[in-house]
Amino acid sequence: MYSKMSNEIKQVQHDEYHELTLGERIGYGMGDFAQNLVFGTVGGFLALYMTTVNAIGTATAGFIFLFVRIINVFWDPMVGTFIDKRTSKAGKYRPWLLRAGIPLVILAALLFAPLPGVKGSVPFAFIVYFALDLVYSVVNIPYGSLNASLTRNPESVDKLTSTRMMLANGANLLVYTLFPMFVQMAAPKGRSLKDTGLFGLKLHMGNYTDPSVGHAWFGVYSVYMIIGAIALFLCYKLTKERVVATAEQSAEVKTTDLFLELKNNRPLVILGIFFMLAFTFMFL
Repeated sequence: MYSKMSNEIKQVQHDEYHELTLGERIGYGMGDFAQNLVFGTVGGFLALYMTTVNAIGTATAGFIFLFVRIINVFWDPMVGTFIDKRTSKAGKYRPWLLRAGIPLVILAALLFAPLPGVKGSVPFAFIVYFALDLVYSVVNIPYGSLNASLTRNPESVDKLTSTRMMLANGANLLVYTLFPMFVQMAAPKGRSLKDTGLFGLKLHMGNYTDPSVGHAWFGVYSVYMIIGAIALFLCYKLTKERVVATAEQSAEVKTTDLFLELKNNRPLVILGIFFMLAFTFMFL
């Protein structure tokens, strides 16, 4: 009996220090790639789309973004606590990549959907963006926790960080450099030969801020949405949780812990306000 228990303990310890394969590292990095592709595009271009193509006032858009950021202060700790206290056969963190990932890409696509009945509708934009942001937390928080549950192997952790940053930067290239170019290429109005800013390359592109080019935005973003959904699925499929908190440790996690810390830690409060404002202005 003692020998069997000893072997089981050794096996658990061996699993916890598992050396991640290249496929596992790429699989995890696909989560960064997907989130930057789906939510990064929203963060980088939704304000422009809302205030030009969708004809929503700048002040209104700014209020929507600020309000949602404030809600995040209370929502994110509750999400973290909820997830920490639950597990399933597929793991504690991995299942949320699919459970919340599918609604994430659908809601994000709705923000760019050229629906005549809701064009310029502030309530529609507010509800969909608010729901999107809440769902994003349910993807992003467990994804961040999944990183620590893959392995305790220091060398593998270093390689994992490099791989995920490479994929995250690849997505950033697609979002911040290529997305506006693709939308302009698809925009039918005001087409002329323009410099893309990529090594002197010139292409015939249209005006992507014209109110009539909503279909161009949605068409390009639909491709990003599909790629992002596939990347989230690969992240789920190619990863395995090995270092997970016990039921006793999870039971000690409380939502109020963060607010008690905020009450007694002024620098943390200042840092939190800074990031809340920084992320708000990032969307403007």
